[in-house]
Amino acid sequence: MSGAGKTQVINCLEDMEYYCVDNLPPVLLTKFVELSLQSEGKIDKVALVIDARGGEFFSDLARSLDDLKQEQIPYEILFLDASDEVLIRRFKESRRRHPLSNTWRLQEAIQVEKNMLEELRGSANVVIDTSALTPRELKDKLTSLYGHRQTHAFTVNVVSFGYKLGIPIDSDLVIDVRFIPNPFYNPVMRKMTGEDREVIDYVMDSTITKSFTRRFVNLMKFLIPHYINEGKTNLALSIGCTGGQHRSVVLAAYIGEQLKQMGYNVIVRHRDISKYKLEE
Repeated sequence: MSGAGKTQVINCLEDMEYYCVDNLPPVLLTKFVELSLQSEGKIDKVALVIDARGGEFFSDLARSLDDLKQEQIPYEILFLDASDEVLIRRFKESRRRHPLSNTWRLQEAIQVEKNMLEELRGSANVVIDTSALTPRELKDKLTSLYGHRQTHAFTVNVVSFGYKLGIPIDSDLVIDVRFIPNPFYNPVMRKMTGEDREVIDYVMDSTITKSFTRRFVNLMKFLIPHYINEGKTNLALSIGCTGGQHRSVVLAAYIGEQLKQMGYNVIVRHRDISKYKLEE
């Protein structure tokens, strides 16, 4: 999506020594790949930005991707997304025009672009919602995905969140842990977070938590190898409680550590915890 952070992402990929081309017309995609293959290994990592700026040429993208598939040339699609509210704010703050704004007002242009990209988003290997990501968090996420490709390690992005603040839109799996006893009702722990030892012990000592984590870790042991066999390289696992302050934070950290021990690349992020730290 325009305004979702493509410039920042391409700068990060350039730092990782990818050969990057911004706003490549889709009709030139296969030709560019041919040139890369003829470089005798000099161009071995390529990142191409293709988006709505291509205008009438954008419709050629599906055909070009089919051509790559027929030639058995491996590629991945990274789709950048953000909420409508965030996109509108970013365009107003930067005072840049939306590529479709010649025909529609900003909010309408965003909706038209979303409809235009719906099929592509559904085909993406990885979807990153940048709405709540800091530049550093986005860079860390990209580094985990593309910075060490020689390891071919599967990456799991584990995010804790609060349901009252909305489900992360880039989730592959969403786990509701509101059935676990809530430390919020203990006056001593009410203003603490899931990073405090008292809260961790309270949540993890529960027989319900122990039963759940055992079953869920076994589920991950079963699921991830099948995701890998299907060509998936990244899993966005979102774990939610009511406010994203206690239970989801504890469980995200614990499950993330278990996945690391299985040999996967893991990034754990607590989306909503800073809201409570600021209130203390």
